[in-house]
Amino acid sequence: MKKDLHPSNYRFVVFKDMSNDYAFLTKSCVESKETITWEDGNEYPLYKLEISHTSHPFYTGKMKLVDTAGRIDKFKTRYAKK
Repeated sequence: MKKDLHPSNYRFVVFKDMSNDYAFLTKSCVESKETITWEDGNEYPLYKLEISHTSHPFYTGKMKLVDTAGRIDKFKTRYAKK
């Protein structure tokens, strides 16, 4: 097996869905500047998600529009001129 093929910085990270405040703890090597205190009292890096399995329409069965950057408004103003 090749040396240094896999990342060596695997650690526990909290992923938080910002649309419904659902959070889960798992191992990852994703970079993060923020931290959060988890239910067990330990502090872990925090990675914010826009959508997860608790808010995605495929898993929930509900159609929910998530507009995080005003993309719909930009689209409407761009094509309203035409």
